[in-house]
Amino acid sequence: MPSIESLLGALTLEPDGPDRYRAPNADTGPGVVFGGQLLAQTVAAALVGQEGKAVKTVHTIFARGGSIEAPVEITVDRMHAGRAFASSTVTISQGDRLCTRSLVLLTAEEPDLIRHADPAPAGPGPDDCPGMDHRSSSWEIRIVDGVDISDPDAVGPADLDVWTRFAGAPDDPGTSQALLAFASDGFLIGTAMRPHAGVGQAQAHKTLSTGVVGHTLTFHEPFCAADWLLLSHHSPFAGRGRSYGRADVFRTDGALVASFVQDNMIRPMPAGATL
Repeated sequence: MPSIESLLGALTLEPDGPDRYRAPNADTGPGVVFGGQLLAQTVAAALVGQEGKAVKTVHTIFARGGSIEAPVEITVDRMHAGRAFASSTVTISQGDRLCTRSLVLLTAEEPDLIRHADPAPAGPGPDDCPGMDHRSSSWEIRIVDGVDISDPDAVGPADLDVWTRFAGAPDDPGTSQALLAFASDGFLIGTAMRPHAGVGQAQAHKTLSTGVVGHTLTFHEPFCAADWLLLSHHSPFAGRGRSYGRADVFRTDGALVASFVQDNMIRPMPAGATL
């Protein structure tokens, strides 16, 4: 898993013309670019020149995978900007290969007229959950009840609670939004696989062809990505080679800070296919 330096490096956008940028890939290992990186870079690009606003919602379609060997090219098309809201389209490509296209809504802070929020689920805190071994990674992950979503024989409900934080991340609102976007991509496919014996994430890109095809992330409240956050996942449907999942994100004080939904592909790997 990538170090915090590698993640922050991927969020450092090099100008390449008006509203155009180039950025390196985080060190997530060989293969295709991790979709969470593209989400994070989308958030970072949408925030450029939008002082006084934060990302509210990002809707992303994953069209094609990106190569880890080449930097990404980012184009921002500013749709509108006002006192309370702004919006942009953000496209990430590598040469002629379009990887993602996103609609991003930004918003300025306003006072409450009404307020309510779902409570955090009852369960153990991060100190009471086993950590995942990511060597020197600054992205810390602790799965409630020690669930192993990689094990095809570990069957359970289509639910997964994950504590996560990015140790050493700066306490910056935009960076925190980008890093949570990175983390939000990682677990809903595994959550959808949990009820099905003989199916697990260890088979992804080997005997199973899996991938995120659509992702929508909405931010509610401020948070710091260096602090523990609980990602509470649920997949209400899987079928026809697809799965759907949703999650809420909570601070340790129980505040609901973000929510996201995801459409995925889960199907057998075609005979003779190679990565």
